[in-house]
Amino acid sequence: MTPPAVSFSYSDHAIKMLAEREIEREWVECTILAPETTEPDPKHPERVLAFRSIPERDGRVLRVVYVPGAGTHRVVTLFFDRGRSRRR
Repeated sequence: MTPPAVSFSYSDHAIKMLAEREIEREWVECTILAPETTEPDPKHPERVLAFRSIPERDGRVLRVVYVPGAGTHRVVTLFFDRGRSRRR
């Protein structure tokens, strides 16, 4: 049986960050679907923080803040997290 398709929507802020920080949508979506770790957002309980190292960016850790949904995940913001260690 094929798993249900998941779609993604991006806030205006997230779209701006993709361009400014030269982050690929594929990296964002992979971070959400297959994170190395996740944490609840301490200020917004409906949001999830997902983390994944990105080999194409020297192993820097991408943080994606999103609101999970049954069919659509809403990406709020994203950035390379300087507080997380790189994996090589």
